[in-house]
Amino acid sequence: MKILITGGAGFVGSSLIEHLVKTTEHKITSLDNYISGSKNNHIIHDNVCYIEGNTWDGYEIFKDVTFDIVFHFGEFSRIHTSFKKIRMLNKSILQGTPVILELVRKWNAKLIYSATSSALNDKENLSPYTWMKNKMCELIKNYAKWYNINYQICYFFNVYGGKREISSGDFSTVIGIFTKQYLNKEQLTVVKPGTQERCFTNIIDIVVGLVKIMSEKENNDWYLNHEETYTILDIVKMFGCDFKYIEERKGERYVALKKKNNNLNWKAKISLKDYIYELKSQ
Repeated sequence: MKILITGGAGFVGSSLIEHLVKTTEHKITSLDNYISGSKNNHIIHDNVCYIEGNTWDGYEIFKDVTFDIVFHFGEFSRIHTSFKKIRMLNKSILQGTPVILELVRKWNAKLIYSATSSALNDKENLSPYTWMKNKMCELIKNYAKWYNINYQICYFFNVYGGKREISSGDFSTVIGIFTKQYLNKEQLTVVKPGTQERCFTNIIDIVVGLVKIMSEKENNDWYLNHEETYTILDIVKMFGCDFKYIEERKGERYVALKKKNNNLNWKAKISLKDYIYELKSQ
């Protein structure tokens, strides 16, 4: 098959590409603008092609090609940063994703979309990011009604782990930040109040889930989360480090959101507690 992965140089996209080239003969194209992705994440392989560009320019970029499956990961992807980078957010989500949807319709391809667990809360207007992601899920489902596209919506829950996890800058993850601070023998920085509870799902489990979802035929929502939940202060205790508080952020939620998949033969296996223990024992 011919597969397009937007955001293919990012954390999740590059991890998926690495797995696919090891286990399949699919032809893979990555589209990434390298705002959060990195060329250091490229998987050098005859079956992988990298294009630097924006999703909102997709009509021109892909005017002469088609794909069978589109993994759409190439959206702006941080809650607190969305307040200060609203113009980038608009372009990435409100302009870019409708273009990808139209291309999926044109190609009669399957869309596998990376939603966010933050969109599952009862208050959908917590942040610009959460609101826009909610609306894109709604638009995808409407496209299925209007144009009969095939979609799979995957909700990611605090993905962590591996060499590609982002540990600094606007797109860093909490486990990435804590790991870097731990290795540098620094205090861990905890966003107030520290009692925020989350599910944390290892990237290896996420990739396994995505591969399973590739073969699903019926339109569906999938929840890729570990059953365990921890507060941020729980994680600090796992690392066994001193910490300091930093200011509370707009758009934060405090309760862990987790769902069960009734029809997907998948379960997250890697425990965050075991992951941190192994990290500390190296």
